[in-house]
Amino acid sequence: MVPKQLHKWIKVLGKKASERILTRKMWDHVIELKKRFVPKKGKIYPLSGEEREKVREFIQKQMRKRYI
Repeated sequence: MVPKQLHKWIKVLGKKASERILTRKMWDHVIELKKRFVPKKGKIYPLSGEEREKVREFIQKQMRKRYI
């Protein structure tokens, strides 16, 4: 199913490799927020009930993998 020219990338693009967290590098940095910054909560996009459920499932999956 995978085109022959992409076979050298199978290990990198595989499910197991894609579900690991990258190691921290010396050039990683923290984004400093202003002291008075207050995050605002609000709906950005109107979603149907089915779309909301898919987003919720996606977020839960990403949290299980500890991506977020």
